[in-house]
Amino acid sequence: MGKRLLVQRRGRGGSVFRNPRWKKLGPVRYRDYDPREFKSKVIIGTIKALLHEPGRGTPIALVKFNDKVEMLMVAPEGVAVGQKVYYGSNAPPNLGNVLSVGNIPEGSIICNVEERPGDGGKYARSSGTYATVIAHSGNKTLIQLPSKKVKEVLSEARATIGIVAAGGRIEKPFLKAGKVYHLSRSKSFKYPTVRGKAMSAYAHPAGGGHHPKGLTPVSRNAPPGRKVGHIAARRTGRRKGRH
Repeated sequence: MGKRLLVQRRGRGGSVFRNPRWKKLGPVRYRDYDPREFKSKVIIGTIKALLHEPGRGTPIALVKFNDKVEMLMVAPEGVAVGQKVYYGSNAPPNLGNVLSVGNIPEGSIICNVEERPGDGGKYARSSGTYATVIAHSGNKTLIQLPSKKVKEVLSEARATIGIVAAGGRIEKPFLKAGKVYHLSRSKSFKYPTVRGKAMSAYAHPAGGGHHPKGLTPVSRNAPPGRKVGHIAARRTGRRKGRH
């Protein structure tokens, strides 16, 4: 009997791999989407607090609106407690306001962009990231994502003006393995991870030092003990004409 692979343990689940939901403050997304309300009026809210959530790299803004609705949103760089937030399709395109992508001027920097109207925000949510409005065409808007890929979204999709806060987070080194350990605990990662190549042959298919050029691809229906590395690879080797 060999040792159970890490991917097998993760697939089985358990307390080590469970998502620590009890640490979360709540769903960090835009308030419920009512198209008629969003287009017809502008609701004013106030940032009541800037909060920290374990495992999340950016602060969270708690916004309370005049109609008593509260919302947790990704905090843009430069917002402060007590600042007014305008929510609505026709809101002014100022820092921290939430409005339709189609009403945001071209060249503006935005964050927490919805893929579809009402999904709560999907793009540019991690610390220091932002998207750029490129052009408007009919009921669609072209935006450039943090990956530099250009994406087309519906103009009714909501977005926040500004850059996500905590942009310098990755510039500070961890310095100690214990820091990485605690970060991994908060995100339910398994740390430390050992390379399969560094294991003994009984513990991993790549172990034992007998794979000088790496593992050969395995089939889609391979048993769990072999299913590591390149799974059901479409092709192998170098492409012709590339050096």
